[in-house]
Amino acid sequence: MIALQPFHIQDASALISNIKDQRALLQFAGPMYSFPLTEDQLDRDLSDENRTLFKIVDAESQNTIGHAQIFLKEKTFLLGRILIWDENNRGKGYGKKVMQELLKYGFSNFNRELAELNVYDWNIGAIECYKKVGFAIDPEVKNEVKMDDENWVSINMKIYRDTFEL
Repeated sequence: MIALQPFHIQDASALISNIKDQRALLQFAGPMYSFPLTEDQLDRDLSDENRTLFKIVDAESQNTIGHAQIFLKEKTFLLGRILIWDENNRGKGYGKKVMQELLKYGFSNFNRELAELNVYDWNIGAIECYKKVGFAIDPEVKNEVKMDDENWVSINMKIYRDTFEL
């Protein structure tokens, strides 16, 4: 269905063109990027030895349909900046497959027993997708960011290697 392939700076224009506004960028990447997304911001991620960037490719058509990253932390790895950019491809199981592939990659390549991610509490579709893969909400970890006149609450979800089913 999908394959994760290495993201190169040549892939940046496709990602950048799919981030339409500040809200979309904040939802996709959290507060670490500034709008508009640029090649320089992505190049910084590419040069960070603790980050692994992927393009998400439809295995049948070989079209790039999204983006994802893994950020290696001291005791865990963080899945993030995950985007299936064509809304017509959402709800088709791509998200679950992407999460499974990211976890498979992370647990196979990094000596970590725990993976985590952050998601805004209003993003119910994503939360349900992550739960289907085995993630559980950590009620101890929450963050807030301001978007226009709204407060966006980010929740943390975790999954342990021994509960992840390949």
